[in-house]
Amino acid sequence: QCQLSGLWRNEQESLMEISAVRDNGDFQGKYLTQVTLAGGCARASPLRGIQQQPGEGGWPTFAFTVRWDVFSNATTAFAGQCFVDTGGKETLTTMWLLREAVGSLQEDWKATR
Repeated sequence: QCQLSGLWRNEQESLMEISAVRDNGDFQGKYLTQVTLAGGCARASPLRGIQQQPGEGGWPTFAFTVRWDVFSNATTAFAGQCFVDTGGKETLTTMWLLREAVGSLQEDWKATR
């Protein structure tokens, strides 16, 4: 079974640390991104999420948000699933949406990536 808690690294060398997942699926942690909208050095940002408890023999799904307000006025929502291969390696697959603040309703079209 896949365990979300721990340290994770993605293809861009960003790091995510998830604390223990509670019995109800809640978790929190921090995300240290190497990719920023404003450029510059990596910074840690808080994350909060929830894991769906997997069924018998299933792989858990999860979702979390990261608040980038330390260096950007944006928030990202991630949704994904955890898998374990035959060698025991755990992998998280995710899709994400990033919402950046814009100054007007007319600029709304460019706010989500």
